[in-house]
Amino acid sequence: MQLQEPRWPARLPAKFVTAVATLGPLGRRMPAPGTWGSAAGVLYFLVFFRHARWEVAFTWTLLASCLAVAFTGEAARRMGRTDPGEVILDEFVVMPLVFLGWRAGYPSMLPDWAVLLAGFALFRFYDILKPLGIRRLQRWPGGWGIVVDDFAAALAACATLHLGAWLWIRL
Repeated sequence: MQLQEPRWPARLPAKFVTAVATLGPLGRRMPAPGTWGSAAGVLYFLVFFRHARWEVAFTWTLLASCLAVAFTGEAARRMGRTDPGEVILDEFVVMPLVFLGWRAGYPSMLPDWAVLLAGFALFRFYDILKPLGIRRLQRWPGGWGIVVDDFAAALAACATLHLGAWLWIRL
């Protein structure tokens, strides 16, 4: 079975599709746009999911990722590139996954700023280097390849964050 992208974004104006996929000027005018998209994703997590149960954050991220597949795939097609660097909606929508279960699992063990910084750094590590088979996910067609590798990078960062906290407690 071939993965299909939604085709409805093709009916939207190009400027709108591109603006959503690049988070407006954040992806188009800032240096290191993936880093800025990830930083915006941390803010997104803080505003909407910081006190939410992990199930809520995961479900909303899954839904937002499906929308991101549609917008990023269409934006990439219109830009004539496979995974344009300025398309950062994918980094933005998956950031809540990095912090799944943090509050329930390790309350007050570390200051929030340290957890946010560590999660951000781990996500950027996995997003840039793409170890553990994450690079292969990028080969999925269109928007799926743009988003699914970031989804996996966020889950890997989450697992590493939890493993680090577990080791910290044990040592």
